Amino acid sequence: MRASSRRVAAAAVVGLLAAGCASAGQIDPEGTAASEGLDATATDAVLVQATQDNNLLDVVVARGVLNCGVYGAAVAFSETQPDGSTTGFDADYCRALGIAILGDAEAVNFVPLTSAERFTALQSGDIDVLVRNTTWTQSRDTALGFDFAPVTFYDGQQIMARTSDGFTSDSTVADVAGATVCATAGTTTEKNIADAADAAGIEINLRTFEDLDIITDNFITGACDVMTTDGSGLVGRRARQQGDQEWAIFPSSPFSKEPLGPVYLPNQSEFGDVVNWTVYATIIFDEKGITSANVDDLARSGRLDTEAVRLLGGVGELQTRMGLRPDAFYDVVRQVGNYGEIYDRHLVPVGLSRAGTPNALWTEGGLIYAPPAR
Repeated sequence: MRASSRRVAAAAVVGLLAAGCASAGQIDPEGTAASEGLDATATDAVLVQATQDNNLLDVVVARGVLNCGVYGAAVAFSETQPDGSTTGFDADYCRALGIAILGDAEAVNFVPLTSAERFTALQSGDIDVLVRNTTWTQSRDTALGFDFAPVTFYDGQQIMARTSDGFTSDSTVADVAGATVCATAGTTTEKNIADAADAAGIEINLRTFEDLDIITDNFITGACDVMTTDGSGLVGRRARQQGDQEWAIFPSSPFSKEPLGPVYLPNQSEFGDVVNWTVYATIIFDEKGITSANVDDLARSGRLDTEAVRLLGGVGELQTRMGLRPDAFYDVVRQVGNYGEIYDRHLVPVGLSRAGTPNALWTEGGLIYAPPAR
């Protein structure tokens, strides 16, 4: 469905919310600007002006496509499919941003990046936002100077080994003494496992590789006794590649904190606000039980509270002040769903439950929390 068609459908619901205002216009993501009353020359001029003004939100709108950096090989988070499409939890947050900014889930250019490439791609402007299992750390926040959006997944580093080698889910870091441990080069995992080994008073043979595909291949063939990365990555690899082997993940409590979420350049407050509040909107909709399946019915029912009405584009909405359409977040929940829907669609099938983890809503004992939309 084209963006213009979706705006017609959305307008009916927003009207029921008594918004009293029409959706803002936008440039066609495929460049057919003439259909919106703009010729190509005018579009190019807008893009040039936006670039000169150094306003990333305007640049993305003028360009008509969001460049989103992903991994492309992270099971359940971002996986490049044989047909060239990208699926997963992170990929759906890229789509949510494409919907919020441009009104179109297809107006996203997915850019697969290795760990070594990701920050350079962001700094150089090759991508607008990085949604690639990236840990929020002090050095990345300060020395590298990036800005981090709200955490979308709370992770922690663990170890995976073969049960045939005597490892179980009750094993500890101390049990890998003398083992060849494989980790991703240039990431937090490399330093974390070295620190954990020191804390346990053991020596390990640490080998690093550029990406998790190479590590997993070496683990399967036995070149690595154990492999280590964020727990979510290990769970995903086990679900997809364990085969005839049996792999144990341990220790039960991760030995690091790995808060993951979108990353963008500093000094881009308008763009940053859009990234942040797109994430927050999915969380608030999750809190309120507003889903892709029921949002239209709830809007017609008149049973929504004032916060939900505002967030969906009704009376008191704040999206237009952010440079978005009033119904931008309505489009997001209708097309990709709330936080829980995105999570359940991609992460639960590989064994990553929310229950009893920090990724549960704050009302259910977790850390997933959003400030009020007012």
